[in-house]
Amino acid sequence: MTPLQALHKYFGYSEFRHQQDAIVTQVLNGHDVMALMPTGGGKSLCYQLPAVLLPGLTIVISPLIALMKDQVDSLNVNGIPAAFFNSSQTPDEQRDIIGRLKNNRIKLLYLAPERLFGTENKLIDFLRSLPVSLFAIDEAHCISHWGHDFRPEYLMLAHLKDHFKNIPVIALTATADKLTQKDILEKLNLHQPAVYVSSFNRANITYRVSPKNKSFNQLLNFLDKRRDDSGIIYCLSRKSTEALAADLKEEGYSAEAYHAGLDHATKARNQEAFLRDEVKIMVATIAFGMGINKSNVRYVVHMDLPKNIEGYYQETGRAGRDGLPSDAMLYYSPGDAIKLKGFVSLENNEEQSRIMLDKLNDMSAYCELHTCRRKYLLNYFDEDAPDNCGSCDICLSEFKKFDGTLIAQKALSAVYRLNQRFGLGYVIDFLRGSKSEKIRDEHKQLKTYGVGADISKAQWQRYLRELNAHGYLQITNDEYPIVKLTDKSEVVLKGLQKVELTEAQIIEEKAEEVLPYEAALLDQLKTVRLNFATYENLPAYIILSDATLLEMATYLPQSMDELRHISGFGDVKLARYGREFLEIIKTYSAANSLASKMKPRPAKRQAKPREAKTSNTQKESLNLFNAGKSIPQIAAERGLSPMTVEGHLTQFVQTGGLEVTRFVDENKIPAIQDAIDSYGTDRLAPLKEVLGDNYSYTEIKAVISWLKRGE
Repeated sequence: MTPLQALHKYFGYSEFRHQQDAIVTQVLNGHDVMALMPTGGGKSLCYQLPAVLLPGLTIVISPLIALMKDQVDSLNVNGIPAAFFNSSQTPDEQRDIIGRLKNNRIKLLYLAPERLFGTENKLIDFLRSLPVSLFAIDEAHCISHWGHDFRPEYLMLAHLKDHFKNIPVIALTATADKLTQKDILEKLNLHQPAVYVSSFNRANITYRVSPKNKSFNQLLNFLDKRRDDSGIIYCLSRKSTEALAADLKEEGYSAEAYHAGLDHATKARNQEAFLRDEVKIMVATIAFGMGINKSNVRYVVHMDLPKNIEGYYQETGRAGRDGLPSDAMLYYSPGDAIKLKGFVSLENNEEQSRIMLDKLNDMSAYCELHTCRRKYLLNYFDEDAPDNCGSCDICLSEFKKFDGTLIAQKALSAVYRLNQRFGLGYVIDFLRGSKSEKIRDEHKQLKTYGVGADISKAQWQRYLRELNAHGYLQITNDEYPIVKLTDKSEVVLKGLQKVELTEAQIIEEKAEEVLPYEAALLDQLKTVRLNFATYENLPAYIILSDATLLEMATYLPQSMDELRHISGFGDVKLARYGREFLEIIKTYSAANSLASKMKPRPAKRQAKPREAKTSNTQKESLNLFNAGKSIPQIAAERGLSPMTVEGHLTQFVQTGGLEVTRFVDENKIPAIQDAIDSYGTDRLAPLKEVLGDNYSYTEIKAVISWLKRGE
């Protein structure tokens, strides 16, 4: 099987993205690789696909239990046997995994680095007895002191090549500047590695920065149009995450908090609820999110300034992993940078403190840009970019210039009168005539005091940043930044040079070019996906991504052969879920006189006998059921999902071929009927929630079919 064939068979994609093809080829040829690829760009596939094609075991080193579980669930749904081995499991579960490893029944094993080399529960000797084909080190930047998320336990991986000399290693990360890249290669002792750096551009994300001004109200305005979307909101402190989550709940939003100080059970519960779309908003510190593969996060908001560009890029990259349009919003105040300087300075380590302060200054500069934000981000990662991206707030805005000479003179005069000894906040309060006690009495006697009272604080912040950007003012990089004059200040103060400033921007959002899709059908497809996810106890996006559902609702495939060409449908998913989704699409298309918009397939592949085959397959399930076999037994024997078999059998309840009491006790029927009368039959989840644990989805479906008999 070729890599391209395996890509379609297991993952449902017909072509590689970025440099995946070259990376996979290098790994299959036994070479070490370091791959930098944007968050959501398909890093995992660079080792998961070789794992399918290589004869032995692939060991994946991963920093977080949540990441392991998420990826293992996804792999198993795709028909690839995978497991994780960590502290969340019972001894019996761990013994079962060891048994499966000995019998070569696992293709990918996920481990934390301390499991491999830690003093307790060291697995290295056991793994050396297995046919290991590949090591994959995810989030490889964690090994570097210069990275934004250094983890000491990753340093153990420096010994990996000592124990597995001839086994290829692939190191993967989404965020590493040149210094961090060099550090990763040196610490892992990779042998003549091939290094691949893909484009960092996340074209589907729109980047915005807004000056902080009553940020909670700003957030509510932002969320108002996104009530049905999933999003992550990052805060600097643990306390503020809990407070903001509580405030959002009071406003009617479905939100929970996540930070390192919560107990394990609460963190796990909140994260699971978010992954399953039971909670729409996760309010979190940066402790949340690494490796979270939830593909339908539509926005990421930063309520506070991130410490560095790498962290900001990675956190915003958690939006739109399915490729659909998504937003990144940051609320910025220059005061945030001053607060953070104390956090990034390290005692007794001047060199690293300097690097971290430089990174913080780069982050502040990003927020104060008057040029394309995407270009700044890509240039930071040594990637060229055009001057206008068309999808950040700067490039979506129309700026009007005006004669701001008088405003500039007021600002420069204030700095001069204050002897160039104060920060931005003090200068603005002085200009606005603040009555605060922090303004010194002698300064209140100066004639410049209060000359800018007619201009808001937020406007003054923008004007002073613009004067700084054009070289009329200088803001020092000290721990407590001071506003100073420059050589260009004098000619403005003397009235010898005109200064142009920018009026408040007029945002002109460009309409997204989205193919027309059937919105009502998309809702029905989401309901089917949710039913599968609930039945299989998995997050919905692991069944199929939003992008896959949108593609179906756009192109309206009318046969299994056409459905096979929808991205995300590999062989296993097609067999497990395909017929249910196809039936919904065909019914909807027939009711609305719509035809397939897929490229024409050969006529023989769309022949009518497929309908007869569907009828025959239902009868086959019925015959096995009448022979005394249970739904799980029929599903296993026929290679179908239990949900598919349920659909076959409940269809016969509707036609009178089976009695409803074969599935549900007649004493339960009135309660189910009451719930259906109240909530309808469009979605099963609300019915299940109302009825409780004593009622199964099978029972509910059977009663729905029974009520529809004769239709």
